[in-house]
Amino acid sequence: MSDMNKRNLVYFENPSMRGLYACMDEWQQVNNRRLLSISVEQDDGYYCCIALTNPTEVVITSADGKNHARVDSDGELHVWRRP
Repeated sequence: MSDMNKRNLVYFENPSMRGLYACMDEWQQVNNRRLLSISVEQDDGYYCCIALTNPTEVVITSADGKNHARVDSDGELHVWRRP
């Protein structure tokens, strides 16, 4: 598993909501990653946010879990059935 998948919690804080937005927007641009979900609360005069990032590895399976799909480095989609 890549290091990007091992840690998916991110924390932000700023004294203003506008500043919090700017911090989060800058983080996304610098890291080229999206935030999956966020929770914003006020704490000691700061706007604080705990966010989850999108995973970089996603396993796509059929409803019964027997068929799996992956995209190789050439962009080709492969589907296989687990024994």
